[in-house]
Amino acid sequence: MTSDSSLLNSELELEQQEELYQQLLLQTMGKVQAENPDSTVIRPQPGMCVKTISEPSKEKVFVNICQSNSVPHPPELSREELVELLQSEDPSGYRVPMSLGEPHTEIDNNSQGCTAYDVVINQDFFQKCQKDPLFQQFVILVSLEGLESKYNLELSRDWKVLKNRKFLGSVCEQNIRTKSKPVIQELQPQESSTAAAKRPEFTLLVEPPAGQPEYLIAEIKLPGLPSSRCLVLDVGEDRLVLTARPSLFHLDIFHPLLVDQENSVAQYNNSTQILTVTMPVVSS
Repeated sequence: MTSDSSLLNSELELEQQEELYQQLLLQTMGKVQAENPDSTVIRPQPGMCVKTISEPSKEKVFVNICQSNSVPHPPELSREELVELLQSEDPSGYRVPMSLGEPHTEIDNNSQGCTAYDVVINQDFFQKCQKDPLFQQFVILVSLEGLESKYNLELSRDWKVLKNRKFLGSVCEQNIRTKSKPVIQELQPQESSTAAAKRPEFTLLVEPPAGQPEYLIAEIKLPGLPSSRCLVLDVGEDRLVLTARPSLFHLDIFHPLLVDQENSVAQYNNSTQILTVTMPVVSS
């Protein structure tokens, strides 16, 4: 039996090239680690997937908010402190440590191309956000703001949290800092900011007007509000909390009907400066 020496030589060259590649890869990883001794590679756990669009292109964007205990926990914050923070003139005084990954191209359920970003926050803080809709809205907001700042984007605040999907694409490793520059973070009472926030005029309507109610509609007047990007809205089963930053408006009301908070929608009209919140009624 004879063998083709040219084929053997080709296979040998491929093996040598592969071995050389592995050596170079190990050397490169060693150099990266040596150059960045204060960083480590983590593989985060999926958390929730948020769907939005980029402006003005209207292209679909998915934000995978992931969780890892390798990311530091932010300072403790109560719900009351969060409301006060959102009313303040400078909410950036409170920072949520997060790792912002590079954009990656994915395919959505309609077989259409889209862009996805991975944001990693502390696992315990993520669980806290899952239990309180206001904290969840807050962490989504700061995630979008972080991506906008890092990648010079403009993302719509009309987002949607996907129910049956925790992640779009494949979970990728991220390189995060294990040591950070010393930063003093302190929350100060914002008495003047709280006092400055006004209670907006609002109207609650029931549709249809007669018979079994199907929808509860809140129309909230927000004169002087430049954009919906300034709004943080929390819809509960029997409660609506709205904050317009910085210290423009604050509304916290209980309503007489139980609503489906997952399928409630909100739309802000820049012309009339009215926010309309449509909430399906589940029980009277």
